[in-house]
Amino acid sequence: MSEPVLTVEKSPEGYAVLTLNRPGAMNALSLELRNTLARTVDALEADPEVRVLILTGAGRAFTAGLDLKELGTRGLVSASTASMNDAVQIDDPVRAIGRFSGPVIGAINGPAITGGFELALACDVLLASTQARFADTHARVGVMPGWGLSQKLSRAIGVYRAKELSLTGNFLSAEQALAWGLVNRVVAPEELMPQARALARDMLSVIPQMLVSYKKVIDDGFAASFGEGMAIERQRAGEANGAVRAEDIEQRREAVRARAHAQGAGR
Repeated sequence: MSEPVLTVEKSPEGYAVLTLNRPGAMNALSLELRNTLARTVDALEADPEVRVLILTGAGRAFTAGLDLKELGTRGLVSASTASMNDAVQIDDPVRAIGRFSGPVIGAINGPAITGGFELALACDVLLASTQARFADTHARVGVMPGWGLSQKLSRAIGVYRAKELSLTGNFLSAEQALAWGLVNRVVAPEELMPQARALARDMLSVIPQMLVSYKKVIDDGFAASFGEGMAIERQRAGEANGAVRAEDIEQRREAVRARAHAQGAGR
């Protein structure tokens, strides 16, 4: 019996770990893996017991991008170009991640190349192993990106740095990705998943609805101009904050103080 191309571990704490599981092919994104990942994320969005996702790869790579061997036989067909008459249904894992209402933590364990780089950029927070590397090789293989890399990367690290990466295809080390603000932190390989799980637990410790609504206001405002973003924030604050009672705020402040004290004592 063959191994599943994607493994799912659901924690009783409220998060799920999704592991791209084609280590022999550097977790290349075959049609089966893309479809499975997209459908799994959508299923977890409908699961009230899962509020945070962690996405990582098995073996030495996060993912090397689209499966070039498969493309050699199928041709380059994407969800954006497939017609209703196509015999093969293609689900878009990047859009599925975008539909997940809670945070998605990318635990980048190794190379994230081209389509794999785009998959990493679909996550909300990136933690990188020292063995992680990033590369955009679209210009070298003669294919235009279709999962948002041309727009997301420049917004993450600045347009000049994005052009350097995309117009050369050069690799970006984990340490340089940290210096450029692409990843939140770089850790030893054995610390990557423990830190990703700890971050998921920290996120799950906030007020449940805030995990969704605060993420959404950040994303919606970031996609707009600064002025439009400020208007979005004011509107949603007015809608949400009027229902919050003063006694609830004070009670929650006490919990925040206790947590801060515990974290300080742990240093």
